Amino acid sequence: MTDIGALGPAGIRTPGDDGEFTVVQRSQTQLVLRRFLRHRAAMISLAVFVLIVLWAFAGPHLWHYSYAKYTPDNSQPPSWKHPFGTDSSGYDAYAQVMRGTQTSLKIAVLIALGSTLVGAVWGAIAGFYRGFVDALMMRIADLVLTLPLFAIALVISSRSGGSWYWIAVVIAGLTWAYVSRVVRSSVLSLREKEFVEAARALGASDTRIIFRHLLPNALGPVIVNATVLVATGILTETALSFLGFGVQPPDTSLGLLVAQAQTAVDTRPWLFYIPGAFIIAIALTINFIGDGLRDAFDPRQQRVRQ
Repeated sequence: MTDIGALGPAGIRTPGDDGEFTVVQRSQTQLVLRRFLRHRAAMISLAVFVLIVLWAFAGPHLWHYSYAKYTPDNSQPPSWKHPFGTDSSGYDAYAQVMRGTQTSLKIAVLIALGSTLVGAVWGAIAGFYRGFVDALMMRIADLVLTLPLFAIALVISSRSGGSWYWIAVVIAGLTWAYVSRVVRSSVLSLREKEFVEAARALGASDTRIIFRHLLPNALGPVIVNATVLVATGILTETALSFLGFGVQPPDTSLGLLVAQAQTAVDTRPWLFYIPGAFIIAIALTINFIGDGLRDAFDPRQQRVRQ
């Protein structure tokens, strides 16, 4: 017979071979994945985002034009030969948008990874030790939050020579504090849990408790904030490049393509609207993926919104 007391939120009853019901236990990871897979908007957005990534990174190896090579076809509208048209210099816009998407994605992902890594460790240490350590570290984080991100990014980016790597490092260095506050609040509630007390009783070091017990259990909000930072990185890079302080030629990015095409929006609108559409598509898909992850990790938030 099935032990009714064994049933819990992580298991369901399914009929066994003998006609009786058995309990299938699911881990927290399986439950989160199951809820995420049922989020229709997030799954569609994930599929679109994966297609964009594959197109941006694999496409240049298959396309017969290079983003940095001239063609004899100047100012051509979209056609079978040039799906996104060409600019006044003869550059193939299809190849340039692929390269621009690739650069913008690298910047955004590096921003998300750098900000998340630094912010998660910073917030976990502050929340675990509390007291003076917490106060000091959070005041530093508050100071970073008060800094004018865009103004500092403009100044430093202008001195970095338009390198996409340094643009990402600068933005990541000014956005990690958001993640640190989220992780700190999670750690403050987790540090009093029974599993942390058990780890202390077994002689686990502070470092082991933080990195093996606290941070893995605070992973949900960390992942959700990482997706937000990807979208933020795309938009920030676009704004910097649009103002001429981001990626510089001969390299290109989506923001730079939009900036270069703004004077020709009436005569060659495809050069402006196509990279702009990719910026919007990437930002929207990332936001929908973030919504799906948020609902998967905490389904109560979905019920509140509904």
